[in-house]
Amino acid sequence: MFSFFLPLEGSVYIGLFTSPSTITLIVSQSQLTPAVVSAKPQSPKLPNRHSRLSSFVEVTADGLTSETKKTGKRSGHLELQWNEDLTLNVTPQSRLDLKLWSCHTLRKELLGCATIDLLDTLRTHDGKMENVQLSLVLQTENKGSVVAGGELNVCLDGMVVDLGTLPNGTAADSESHLTTHTHTHTHTHTHTHTHTHTHTHTHTHTEVEVVTGKFTMKHEGHLLFSIFVKCKSEKLTKYLCLSLSLSLFVCSWEQRVLPHGRVYYVDHNTKTTTWERPLPPGWEKRVDQRGRFYYVDHNTRTTTWQRPTAESVRNYQQWQSQRSQLQGAMHQFSQRFLYQPSGAPVENDPLGSMPPGWEKRQDNGRVYFVNHNTRTTQWDDPRTQGMIKEHPLPPGWEMKYTAEGVRYFVDHNSRTTTFKDPRPGFESGTKVTHYCGSPGAYDRSFRWKYHQFRFLCHSNALPSHVKISVSRQTLFEDSFQQIMNVKPYDLRRRLYIIMRGEEGLDYGGDRQWFFLLSHEVLNPMYCLFEYAGKNNYCLQINPASSINPDHLTYFRFIGRFIAMALYHGKFIDTGFTLPFYKRMLDKKPTLKDLESIDPEFFNSIMWVKENNLEECGVELYFAQDMEILGKVSTHQLKDDGENELVTEENKEEYIGLLTDWRFTRGVEEQTKAFLDGFNEVVPLEWLRYFDEKELELMLCGMQEIDMADWQKNTIYRHYTKNSKQIHWFWQVVKEMDNEKRIRLLQFVTGTCRLPVGGYAELIGSNGPQKFCIDKVGKETWLPRSHTCFNRLDLPPYRSLEQLREKLLFAIEETEGFGQE
Repeated sequence: MFSFFLPLEGSVYIGLFTSPSTITLIVSQSQLTPAVVSAKPQSPKLPNRHSRLSSFVEVTADGLTSETKKTGKRSGHLELQWNEDLTLNVTPQSRLDLKLWSCHTLRKELLGCATIDLLDTLRTHDGKMENVQLSLVLQTENKGSVVAGGELNVCLDGMVVDLGTLPNGTAADSESHLTTHTHTHTHTHTHTHTHTHTHTHTHTHTEVEVVTGKFTMKHEGHLLFSIFVKCKSEKLTKYLCLSLSLSLFVCSWEQRVLPHGRVYYVDHNTKTTTWERPLPPGWEKRVDQRGRFYYVDHNTRTTTWQRPTAESVRNYQQWQSQRSQLQGAMHQFSQRFLYQPSGAPVENDPLGSMPPGWEKRQDNGRVYFVNHNTRTTQWDDPRTQGMIKEHPLPPGWEMKYTAEGVRYFVDHNSRTTTFKDPRPGFESGTKVTHYCGSPGAYDRSFRWKYHQFRFLCHSNALPSHVKISVSRQTLFEDSFQQIMNVKPYDLRRRLYIIMRGEEGLDYGGDRQWFFLLSHEVLNPMYCLFEYAGKNNYCLQINPASSINPDHLTYFRFIGRFIAMALYHGKFIDTGFTLPFYKRMLDKKPTLKDLESIDPEFFNSIMWVKENNLEECGVELYFAQDMEILGKVSTHQLKDDGENELVTEENKEEYIGLLTDWRFTRGVEEQTKAFLDGFNEVVPLEWLRYFDEKELELMLCGMQEIDMADWQKNTIYRHYTKNSKQIHWFWQVVKEMDNEKRIRLLQFVTGTCRLPVGGYAELIGSNGPQKFCIDKVGKETWLPRSHTCFNRLDLPPYRSLEQLREKLLFAIEETEGFGQE
C-alpha cells in the first residue's frame, strides 16, 4: 500500500497492471478554440507571385490523429483569409503543430509549418488564453536547409489555468522523479499548507519509484493529479497507475460556521460566499430560458433538475453499474443461439468458414448475413452468392417470405399467392433450361440479377442525404476532397449535388455530376488510366501511374466513385476493359481476353503455343522484362525463373503464368486500392450475380439511339402527338447524326447513357420518369431542360427552321443549371 500526504482531500484510485508494458498517462483535457485568421506564404515552392493559390491549414495537438482539424480551402494571391474556428482537446503541456498546405489537382504540397507550446504561452499570459493573437513564422525546407516560409496569424481562446496550483507554482513538470516506500497500512492526512509531503513507514522495504507525475485542470475548481509508480521489488514486478481525483475543496473552497451554528461556504477563487455546498466534481449549475435552475453532469453528459450531492452521485453510479450487469445477464439469457466468430467454420457446415468480416445470424427463424467490413446486411450467403442454381421466376411472379421465414410466391398477373414453386412447370409444363437460348430468356436472367442487386442497394440504404458542393472549374479537386472526407457508408445516402454559382433546387444534378466527374477522373491525361490500345478506347490502369506519390489514394477515391455510380444507378462516361471487369468479379482473365487489349502480345503467345521451341531454336526462360518510364525491371514468373528454360513439357505452364502476369504487371497495388475503395461503399460480393459484360452494361448503359423506342416512350404536356412542333422536333432529331442525338439526350436527362431497358426505364429524381416535351415559353426563348424530370421545355416555334436553329444552339452552347 502507499501513503500520500497531500494538501487536498479526495480519493485514491490504484490500478494494477500485470503486463510490464508502458502505461498511458491519465490526463484530463480542456477544450481550446484556435482560430486560423490569415496567412502570407512566401515559400520557394510557390509557382509565382501572380498565380492564384488554393490552400488550407491543418492543426494537430500532440501529434494525435484524433486531434487533427483542417480548415476549408481558400484561394488568393498574396494573402489568404480564413477566420475559421477549430476545436481541440488539449492539456497545458500540449503542443500544437500547424501546417499550411497548397492544393493541386492530384496532390497537396507543404508550404510551411509552425509549432505552439501551450505551456510557454500560458506562462506568458498569466495562465489565461483569451483571444491571444499570435503571429507565427512558417518554416519550410529548401535545398536541404530550413528557411522562412511566410507568416501565419492565429488566435487562441478558451483555456484558463491557475498557475499557482501547478507544481513549482507555474506548470506541471513533465518528468518528476520521487522515491517512496510502501508498508501494509496506509495513513492519509490533509494539511492546509501548499506543499506536498510524502511520508513512508517501511516494514517490507519494498521500494517504489514515482516515474511520472502531472497536474492538469478539469472543470472549474477541480484538479486531476496523475502519477506513475514502478515497484522495484522482485515480488511486485508490476506497474501501478495511481489516479488521484482531487477536489480543490480546501485550496479554493472553505467551510465556515456562523456564531449561531449555521454553515456557509467560501469560494476563494471568486471571493464569494454561499449557503449551498459546492457541487461534486464534473457538475455545473445553469439557468434555462425560463429562469429555472438545472444541473449538468459533464462526466456522463446528462442533465437533471435535482441538485446533486456526493452521496446521490455515488448511489446513482452503483445503481447504474448494477443495472448494466443485469441487462448483460438478461441479454445472455435471451440469446438462444450462439453467433459464430467471424470467419470461424460452423460445425458440419459443408460450405466451410465465412469470409473475413462476415457473420451469420438468425432472426425469427430466418438466417441472414452481416458484413462488418461495410456495415451491410443481406439474405444471400456470401459463399454461394452469384452461383445461380435456380431458374428465374416466370414474368409477373415474385418470391417472398412470411414472418416465420416460410417462402411463398406472388402472381401479380392474377393477384394470387401460393406456396407452390411455379418454376418447374411453367412454359407448357416443361422445365426451363439454362440461360442459353432465346434473347428473351437471357433478358429475364439479367433483369432478375439486376433487380436482386437493386434490392440489396435499397435494403441497405441510409436515411437523409449527403451534400457535395463542387465547381465546374475544380470538379476533380472538390469531389476528391469531399468524397474522401466522408465516411464510406455515408456515401450510400441520397446525393444532393450543388454546382456552385448555378441555380438548382432539386436532386437532378447527380446524373450530370457522375457523367462529368467520370469524364475527368478517367481522363488518360492524368496518367492514372490509359487506353487499352490504338483502336480500343476502353480504359485500363496505367502502370506508370506510380509516378504520382498519391496515386493509391486517387485509385481508392475512384473505387468509391465507381461504387457510388452502381449503388445509385447512375452511368459513367467511359468504360473499362472486360479483363478489368473480370478482376472486379474475382474471375481469372483468359488468353482470349488478352487479344482485345494487346494484340501483339497475344500473337506472340499464340506463336509460342503453336510452334516447337526446340525445333525453332528459341530460348525462353520463366522471366519477363518490363519497362516503365525508361526503367527496365525483370519479373520472375516463378521461383528462380530466370534460370529455368521453357520446354515443350512446361510450355503450358509458361503461357499461363505469362498471361496472368500481363494482366497484372505493374498495377497490383493500384488495383487493390481501387477494389478497397469500391468495397467500402458496395461489397464486391454483390457483383457476383453478373458476368463482365453485364457489369459493363450496368455501369455504362446503352450507347445506340433507337428512334422508334424514343418516340414510343415520349409523353407530351400541352402538346399532342399531332402538334406541328412535335412533328418538326422529331424531323430535326432524325436528321441528326448519332453524336448530336446523344448530346440532346444528355441535355435533357443529364447523361448520354440509357438504362438497360431503354427509354421506357428512364429514371427521374422521384422514380420512373419518361422523356417529356412540354409547351413552355415564347418563340423567342431557347429550349430549356429539367434533368431531374427528363423534361424538355419546347417553346411554340412558328417554323421548322426556327426550331432547328434554337434546338441546336441550346444543346451545343448552353451549360449548367438555371439557364434562360
